[in-house]
Amino acid sequence: MSGNFPFGFGSGDEGSDPNNFDLSNLDMNQLGAALQQFGAMLSNSGEAEQGAVSWSTAERVAREALVAEGDPSPDAGDKARTIEAVRLADHWIDDNTTFPALSAEPEVWSRSEWLTYTLPVWKRIIEPVAGSVAKALGGVLPTDSLSIPGMEEDVPPELAAMLGPLMGMAKQMGSMMFGLQVGQALAALASDVLGAGDVGVALVEDGPHAHRAALLALNVEEFGEGLGVDANDVRLYLALREAAQQRLFAGVPWLRARLIGAVEAYASGVHVDSSRIEDAMRDVDPNNPAAIQDVLSSGVFQPQNTPEQDAALARLETLLALVEGWVDAVVAAAAEPRMPSAEALRETVRRRRAIGGPAEKTFATLVGLEMRPRRLRDAAALWELAGAQLGIDGRDALWGHPDLLPNSDDLDDPAAFLARSAPLDIGMIETELGEDLDGEK
Repeated sequence: MSGNFPFGFGSGDEGSDPNNFDLSNLDMNQLGAALQQFGAMLSNSGEAEQGAVSWSTAERVAREALVAEGDPSPDAGDKARTIEAVRLADHWIDDNTTFPALSAEPEVWSRSEWLTYTLPVWKRIIEPVAGSVAKALGGVLPTDSLSIPGMEEDVPPELAAMLGPLMGMAKQMGSMMFGLQVGQALAALASDVLGAGDVGVALVEDGPHAHRAALLALNVEEFGEGLGVDANDVRLYLALREAAQQRLFAGVPWLRARLIGAVEAYASGVHVDSSRIEDAMRDVDPNNPAAIQDVLSSGVFQPQNTPEQDAALARLETLLALVEGWVDAVVAAAAEPRMPSAEALRETVRRRRAIGGPAEKTFATLVGLEMRPRRLRDAAALWELAGAQLGIDGRDALWGHPDLLPNSDDLDDPAAFLARSAPLDIGMIETELGEDLDGEK
């Protein structure tokens, strides 16, 4: 930001060269009072939060956006139709998985309720990435000493001491700006997701709303528009997916923690190129909001993946694909013999998950992570083959431990994976050995 002073501080002479800044004209008392006043303004706004993201800003922005767009509360009819759909879905799924139905009553949510119930997990996912950005910004901002362009020596200690709080304010403003972006992204997601598990991760913390099948009534209605499918069939198909996924997460205790842990591990290692930020910010006028917005939207704050992060992302995508593929296969087995529109709805949902909607792309730009399974079809084919060869019990038993699950290479050759995973045939082993396993001939 050469030649410009933050928050409008200047030499007081509009025609003078800002590089020829005369400290003798600076009233230290006035500067100190101005900084204190600005700090009090931020503190009184309620935004004096710890951490890289102002979550109060994020939540407020998201809620305001949802209200402005229209977020009606589900009525009694919405609730009754959703509960009926989930109960029928559970009945259909019973014969297609060993994981038991949930005892908790199904729920129907508004967009704002989805935001409320999922926000704690989003904090865990987003905070590490925001911390990486804040750390990179900290490397760009001056800390131990401050200098002014055109001066050979550092700013006098008394001025540096006064500008110290300004650096803290800058970090606080960065937290608020990131909160603004997060709020906008979460509002977009809330307007797009169909159920509690629609992004492939169990986003509801343990509590009264965890392990419940839940649909967002307004989003389900909008999803069905233009498909040429009866609204009841659309609701039932989405209830099948939601019920199947919630059964999987409830029946596999380690799955949710492993997915969230994989996201956290990926996010905590994200690298932000501070040199790109410094280059982009060098000539930006802090008094020009349009110029600042141009920098924010230019991609300089977007995390840059390292080879280690690419490997971590590949593992995460495989696990997401396995979850989605299992749900896809189970729902197809339950619905296609009973629902004529099931095949068309399956393809619609597959394309939606594989391509990713505008909300998912917005979030991917924000945190550098796409929560979509790229190999959904391969994973679904593997689970269908597993059901045919191992039976439903054998297929679902593969979720018994993380080491039993297929990896990315196994998705390329599911037959070889299933051959390795098949239970041992004791009789065949005894025949080949010529004796039973207790050593008798």
